[in-house]
Amino acid sequence: MLAAIEAGGTKFVCAVGDEKGNIVERIQIPTTVPEETIPRVVEFFRKYQVDAIGIGSFGPIDVNQESPTYGYITSTPKTGWKNYPFVQALKDAFHVPVGFNTDVNAAALGEATFGAAKGLDSCLYTTVGTGIGAGAIVQGQLLQGFSHPEMGHTLVRRHPNDSYQGKCPYHHDCLEGLASGPAIEERWGAKGADLVKRTEVWDLEGYYLAQAIMQYILILSPKKIILGGGVSHQEQVYTSIYKYLPELINGYVALPDLTSYIVRPGLGDDAGITGALMLAHRAL
Repeated sequence: MLAAIEAGGTKFVCAVGDEKGNIVERIQIPTTVPEETIPRVVEFFRKYQVDAIGIGSFGPIDVNQESPTYGYITSTPKTGWKNYPFVQALKDAFHVPVGFNTDVNAAALGEATFGAAKGLDSCLYTTVGTGIGAGAIVQGQLLQGFSHPEMGHTLVRRHPNDSYQGKCPYHHDCLEGLASGPAIEERWGAKGADLVKRTEVWDLEGYYLAQAIMQYILILSPKKIILGGGVSHQEQVYTSIYKYLPELINGYVALPDLTSYIVRPGLGDDAGITGALMLAHRAL
């Protein structure tokens, strides 16, 4: 039996399943502090004969296996989780192999294995919600260097009519600072779900996301781009991206049909947890 954890800033999704992506049981646990959350995770998995564990985690995290802090959540602002030895905590509890990567890399792996990018050797998965992150598969492998990608913090050009200072505590007006869910709420004074009829909200959102997607295309040239997270549920975001992206590219490279190239997750909200199962399978 494979165990999977999709560790988010607000909740942990834990599941057990198999290498085909079949989920036997899952639960959600609030992300509070490690001393409260991790014992509940362990208690859930104790019901099963766990052979390996896969973790797709919020970050930043240390994914360099040669590093003394491999398996740690590192510089997160999330209370109680900074410098937390996530992998070691699970190894101590179960003594099985643990696969560890970012939540968005896990989602990219899930989508490449069973979802919208199935059969392709490259894709990019980006989530737009409480934060913005992106993971990528390149030539069949998860993209990783000395660390993992943090594409949600790429710099974008500010819209001439946008005076909002930005929400990111590190960079202020990076992509996450200007286009995440909290940025939308702070700029417009309401949650995204309450702004559905405000076309200017989603036109501006697409303006920033199209800039980031342009950079992803020019740097990685993924064969499919998958847009997840709460903000991606707004249909108007896609319309805006489809409008601005060709203008930005300006004929420099030929773009595929955008309606079949920039798409929703084929696995829906299961992309991350399915990818975590695949991380467990790889670790095993």
